[in-house]
Amino acid sequence: MSKSKTFLNSAIVLYFVVCFEILIMISPFAGFFYSAFNPFLLGFAKYRATRWLSAFFFTHMVVPPNDFLKVVRILGSVLFSLGIVLFLICALQVYASKLLHRGPVTKGLYSLIRHPQYVALAIAGAGLAILWPRFLVVVLWLAMVLVYYLLASDEEGRMQRQHPEAYGEYTQRTGMFLPRSVEHAVPLSTAASRAAAFLLLATFAVGAAFLLRQYTVDHLPLWMDSKVVALAVLAEDKQMMEHRMSDVLSLEPIKSRLAENQSYLVYFLPTNYVMQGLIADTGDDWQLYKRHHTISRFGDWIFHPFTHLGGAHASAFEPNGHSHHSAGEGSVRRLIFVKISATSVTKPADVFSVGAMRTPDFMVDVDVHNLTVLATKSLPVETAWGKVPTPAF
Repeated sequence: MSKSKTFLNSAIVLYFVVCFEILIMISPFAGFFYSAFNPFLLGFAKYRATRWLSAFFFTHMVVPPNDFLKVVRILGSVLFSLGIVLFLICALQVYASKLLHRGPVTKGLYSLIRHPQYVALAIAGAGLAILWPRFLVVVLWLAMVLVYYLLASDEEGRMQRQHPEAYGEYTQRTGMFLPRSVEHAVPLSTAASRAAAFLLLATFAVGAAFLLRQYTVDHLPLWMDSKVVALAVLAEDKQMMEHRMSDVLSLEPIKSRLAENQSYLVYFLPTNYVMQGLIADTGDDWQLYKRHHTISRFGDWIFHPFTHLGGAHASAFEPNGHSHHSAGEGSVRRLIFVKISATSVTKPADVFSVGAMRTPDFMVDVDVHNLTVLATKSLPVETAWGKVPTPAF
């Protein structure tokens, strides 16, 4: 294999390693992975020009608060699953043809386009960019698309030299990545036109991610007073939060902990919320890489994109399957207070700005209905995954 092809394949491997960060995060290998990968994320976060690469542009910890955002989230699961299924079908065709010595594959999906496997992986990659929505994933997806084009061009050149007549006839009736009738309608015959098309795709992908981030932040279930912005992880908790948050903040065990001239982001969530370790290190129960449920969590992430966040499956990840509070305590919520710095907070969306620094401070379990503080705990300045940049919403 040539050095250039090895490099291109390595770029694809890097893309999928980054995309499957969420799977690695909940596996026992998280520590090994982040010992190598986290310096890159922290390097991006260190400089204003690259800080956006380690940020997130879509909901991951918060249930999408409206139908449009729910459709986008479901679309991520659909695209990922569809891409993987199509890839496996193509792989089965290719390897069956090799084992049975049938020659080049020209039937099935290969009768429509010449590189359906690359298209399938690009579809799966687009889905993964929604499922694990770091801006870095979008940028690497674009790099992967470019790599697939270069690999496909190299493969076609070799096939033309080895089978000039047969492959020439095949290219006349099929498209490279889209059906031939569609590709004919798009003028991409020159290198300049193909470069322009890629730049247009890059502008659309990155621009769409920024627009989706702004739309997401604008529609989060938020509450704000002079120095606190509260975010309800579950949309159904928004009304409770709005009606009781002022009174909750007036409780002495909370009021005494709030520093003067300090802005806070407060996560308003169930006590058994499974993703709370991404917000702060609230205890070993929520360091999911210690729970040994990697495959089931990954399945929930794809096939139960909303219910697992709300705690419907949370008991499976708690010690002995027991929650910290009895089932009858329906008004008990955990409030995680995160200090906001490096930005001025004049409107709720400011706490989620790419440049904002978010530092865990303390958490409180409160019976919101009875205005009773059940427990308080000071928090380390890192999340359950250390200094890894994690989602803010």
